[in-house]
Amino acid sequence: MKKIKYSEITPEKIYKKRRDFVKKLGLSAGSMFIGQNLINPAFASNDNLENKITEYRYITTYNNYYEFGTKKNDPVEKSQNFKTKPWNITIDGEVKKKITLTAEEIKNIFPIEERIYKLRCVEGWSMIIPWLGFSLSKLLEKAAPTSKAKFVKFTSIYDPEQMPGQRYPILKWPYVEGLRIDEAMHPLTTLVTGLYGKELPNQNGAPLRLIVPWKYGFKSAKAIVNIKLVEKMPTSSWMIASPKEYGFYSNVNPRVDHPRWSQASERVIGSGIISERIPTTMFNGYGDEVAHLYSEMDLKKNF
Repeated sequence: MKKIKYSEITPEKIYKKRRDFVKKLGLSAGSMFIGQNLINPAFASNDNLENKITEYRYITTYNNYYEFGTKKNDPVEKSQNFKTKPWNITIDGEVKKKITLTAEEIKNIFPIEERIYKLRCVEGWSMIIPWLGFSLSKLLEKAAPTSKAKFVKFTSIYDPEQMPGQRYPILKWPYVEGLRIDEAMHPLTTLVTGLYGKELPNQNGAPLRLIVPWKYGFKSAKAIVNIKLVEKMPTSSWMIASPKEYGFYSNVNPRVDHPRWSQASERVIGSGIISERIPTTMFNGYGDEVAHLYSEMDLKKNF
């Protein structure tokens, strides 16, 4: 498997130029690959499917977003009238400077980059998505974390009038996730503002969501309204719902199965019904960048 390197992250201006170049070649946006390689998706083989950027239509119609329902098509069908403007996000807790910014202010303050990351769901499927965003650390640094900031707690919006799934106790609402401070400050951890060169669609977590590419997808909170730096490990929504199935770390690990799904392999979304599953890689292929964060840990125990 070709690993997605941080060095291959492309600034937005270059991304737009590359898209123009692709158009001139007569290829679709879905033809762009990680790095500078191009291939016509019609001729993609199973050997390179894991490196092929997932088509926009799959990324935006096959989603887990329980705030809008439990079916994969519920988010796209039930989120189109979800209002994301105005939108405020607050960074507080163990910080020297509490900050509240609008989503638009964030987009204007921080340079937006294209970040092509592989998204691996705990259900055993994956996509490769060209996100737009920037390292979360840049936002956290503006708030100046104190020495007591050991963890970061992310809280999504609670709005059952707009989010019909929140009218039912599927999870404890609002949705909460957490990271260790060193995980949150890692340059791969991204605050996402868009995908495929466009604004982030509602069904994908607009206007601001998290992406932590070496962890299972549910760790990447959507529609975030609060980022709180805390001293003690936060308990996530899924840990409350099923503590034996969902741990705090939730790193992609092919050697530790979920009770309901094997993690040894994955189905690549958009590769066809009869396509073979591909082997899952430790840390979703980002081990060179993040394995040192867990060098002293038993990852089977700390799942």
